[in-house]
Amino acid sequence: MSKSATLPQAIATQFNRGPLAYAALTLYVLVTSALLLANTRTSLLTDIIFVLFLFGLLLIYRARVVGGYKLALAAALLLGVLPYFGTQNAFYVELAIQAAIFVTLALGLNVVVGFAGLLDLGYVAFFAVGAYLWGVLSTPQIAQIAPGASPVSPSMFYLFLAVGLLVGTIFGILLGFPVLRLRGDYLAIVTLGLGEVIRVLAVNLDRPVNITNGSQGIKDIARPPLPEVLRAILPGLGDAQIYQIFIYLMALLVLGVTVLVVYRLKNSRIGRAWEAIREDDVAAVAMGIPIVRMKLLAFAVGASFAGAMGVLFAAKQQFINPPTFDLLRSIGILAMVILGGMGSIPGAMLGGALVTLLDLQLLPRIAMELSALKRQGIGIPDWFDPAQYQRALFGLLLILMMIFRPAGVLPDERRREELREGEAETSAEVEPAAQSRAASTS
Repeated sequence: MSKSATLPQAIATQFNRGPLAYAALTLYVLVTSALLLANTRTSLLTDIIFVLFLFGLLLIYRARVVGGYKLALAAALLLGVLPYFGTQNAFYVELAIQAAIFVTLALGLNVVVGFAGLLDLGYVAFFAVGAYLWGVLSTPQIAQIAPGASPVSPSMFYLFLAVGLLVGTIFGILLGFPVLRLRGDYLAIVTLGLGEVIRVLAVNLDRPVNITNGSQGIKDIARPPLPEVLRAILPGLGDAQIYQIFIYLMALLVLGVTVLVVYRLKNSRIGRAWEAIREDDVAAVAMGIPIVRMKLLAFAVGASFAGAMGVLFAAKQQFINPPTFDLLRSIGILAMVILGGMGSIPGAMLGGALVTLLDLQLLPRIAMELSALKRQGIGIPDWFDPAQYQRALFGLLLILMMIFRPAGVLPDERRREELREGEAETSAEVEPAAQSRAASTS
């Protein structure tokens, strides 16, 4: 390898170790934070700065600095700079809440797909179960099921986060039982069908007993009461702003618990059993791994996080309806896992944040700017509608990612080695065949 090829790597290595790493990381965080706080208007420039600000979290993760310093910087960004910026511009805190929700869902699906190798296309069903659980029991809809019953107190929201976790676990086990003997495409089709069953039930369970209110959905869902400590910390702000910060902090809390649990599971005997099942379930059975129990545990763990986040989502939106939990939502969460790197915890987090930013911020902003240029008659043909081609651009980005980074942006080390071994075996098989063809031709 030439010196010119290794020079960028040498420079990157120098900036990623020793005192220079601390200085460079701190400088980047300070500069992006200052630029973000100086640009509070919603614009393309602010979007770019916001992405660079969030990119700092990835740099913090990758930097070779002390773990305590990483946690301090990440806490300063997520618990200090971002909430304060949210008091100036609510759009970006809303974007951060959505990112936290979908990162949690991506981590849960990563347990099923990435760790255990079980392709689940109905994952959003568990999200729907948690959302409808709180939506039904915290609104007058409960009186449609049990006449005379009253909605639960909004202060029960915290308890229902745990109840949503438990109900998601139960539904995960119920989904896992019918698919224990399936694998590959058959498993994907059956889980897709079971996920659609939940959505169709949400549409049709409005008679003879009105449980879900059908396609009209459930509105006026209760919100938990605001903690007085937040009112004291954020004086001068309205309840709407304080509540948005509160939901953001709750989403971060659920996300943090999810990351901790998933990390501990991956580095345990259970995680190693899941990896063995993913690689070869027949060999796993031969090695004494209880494959039925481990598969059900994977479905249960993944579904539990979705159930808890569904409760939070319903309280945040105050309205839910069946189209929110359609098949495209499941496919989008699966795309987050694949894009970030199956089996990789930081990869799933990066994939969830990246897809959410593309869906809700970057691609709509690009379409808006192109539409403005089109109205001004600057270089955009009349037949081109940027809003119509927004999803096409997203699909093109996914295709390019799978071509150039098939293992994902931050792949799991084991899966990366497997891909390399597979490519080496393929090239070793192709080369003798090509040589024999060339010899026979000559």
